[in-house]
Amino acid sequence: MENGFVHVYTGNGKGKTTAAIGLAVRAVGAGKKVYIGQFMKSDAYHEIKALRQHLPAITLEQYGDGTCLVTKKSLQDHDYQKAKAGLERVSDVLRHDNYDVVIADEINVAAYFGLVSETEILALIDQRPPTTELVLTGRYATQAVMDKADLVTEMTEVKHYYQKGILARDGIER
Repeated sequence: MENGFVHVYTGNGKGKTTAAIGLAVRAVGAGKKVYIGQFMKSDAYHEIKALRQHLPAITLEQYGDGTCLVTKKSLQDHDYQKAKAGLERVSDVLRHDNYDVVIADEINVAAYFGLVSETEILALIDQRPPTTELVLTGRYATQAVMDKADLVTEMTEVKHYYQKGILARDGIER
């Protein structure tokens, strides 16, 4: 790519990871190399199964165990260790410039919970090679991260069937 840009997909609405994966699929279709590093997630999501089974051209690594963190007090040592490993890996991927698109999925949530810092996310942005597209997803993106990005999309929940007691469904939310 001639120029790469920094995307932030944030907000309390549904679709941030889905948008990033859609971009990854589009990029692979155009012959680009894609890396996805997922913070705080595990294999429980069906899109991960689909990527691994049908799109081996996408490198996907996870830095979490899928535990739902409700409060910052629920964090355990392994949460910090996994997030640190993920941050180091994403940094390494950017440093070696082997990928056209790098997605740090849920990194904004990881920062919200204190697993990584805003400063570390800003450093990733600074470290990005000029031809690499960097996508940062997750609720709670800080103003500084959004200011540094080239594209910010905020997903806003207007209405959600979860409010009626409908839980996450296979193939739709997970």
